[in-house]
Amino acid sequence: MTALVLGANGFIGRWLTLHLLTREDTASPVTAAVRGEDTALRAWLRDHGADDRALTTVRADVSRPDLGLSPADHERLSATTRDIYNLAALYRFGLTRAEAAAVNADGAAHTVRWAAGLPRLRRLVHLSGYRVGSAPSTAYPLPDADERYRAEGAYEASKREGDAAVRVLAPRLGVPVTVVNPAVVIGHSVTGECEQFLGLAPLVEQLYEGRLPALAGSRRTFVPVVAVDHLAAFLAAVPEHDSEPLQLHTVLDPATPPLPELVAEVARHLGVRAPRLTVPLALVRLLPERLTGVDREALSFLSEDRYDTASAERLEAAVGLAHPPVEELLGRWAVRLVADRSAGAEPHRTAARAATTGQ
Repeated sequence: MTALVLGANGFIGRWLTLHLLTREDTASPVTAAVRGEDTALRAWLRDHGADDRALTTVRADVSRPDLGLSPADHERLSATTRDIYNLAALYRFGLTRAEAAAVNADGAAHTVRWAAGLPRLRRLVHLSGYRVGSAPSTAYPLPDADERYRAEGAYEASKREGDAAVRVLAPRLGVPVTVVNPAVVIGHSVTGECEQFLGLAPLVEQLYEGRLPALAGSRRTFVPVVAVDHLAAFLAAVPEHDSEPLQLHTVLDPATPPLPELVAEVARHLGVRAPRLTVPLALVRLLPERLTGVDREALSFLSEDRYDTASAERLEAAVGLAHPPVEELLGRWAVRLVADRSAGAEPHRTAARAATTGQ
């Protein structure tokens, strides 16, 4: 039996695939779903110590009702797939509603419906988001979808719509499902490696280059983080430990400091000065983006909210999984990010491409 990873060539998808192939206790064959060639994925896995001979790849496209699978691949996956991890997503601000919904919303619904036809399925694991998970929608289609897309932007609204699709359709179709809502995913806990230049990464770049005179939000703004390898290990453990028809986990390091303290910690590791001023969000929303340097779609993430992590902590305790010290994680990630940028490395600025095209 195999695990199917949708979005395997994205940032989180690569680390999950690596973990599934290399974990000592229960390593098993993995099928990676990509839209393009698998050469880059296999090379990355080998560079990180995996034996890619246990990896099979298939062409897939979650924006299509049948996931774009060939008849032969569909037949084989139907017979062998035990667990599905849906990590396919478009992660980028500035998307149109059609672009975002095709993958993040429709893709989530297509995956649930396709999973319902698998006779040997143990569990579908759907990756959502901590802001979406903090106020889950219980109706699908969303009754306020038009307003959501106007107010939140295409990315967050489409993720909310996809989250609702999974929570509503999976129980209706008899698909055992776990929705995992991760915090901002940053680098590897040991190496700091992070191929994704999104989320908090632009803030680190601005800080290092002296272009961050103030922070949007307040002294209590909370943008929680999680190490990518921690999240990968958590995702891999879910099917073996979750048994309820619908289970929800919010995965973040509760020791993450408020945003001003987080930035100060990063500044200390980088040897630069941290900003001392904070600008209220109400004022930031009135100012042009060219002055604030903050994308308007990112403002909803600058919140003082806190999140219920009890279920995730129980699973982590059951498998002996602990968050790395957050100060060390932030330092390793920030230093590696700056070093890679200085060396001319090309992070996945367009995670949409990495997560859905497999290129």
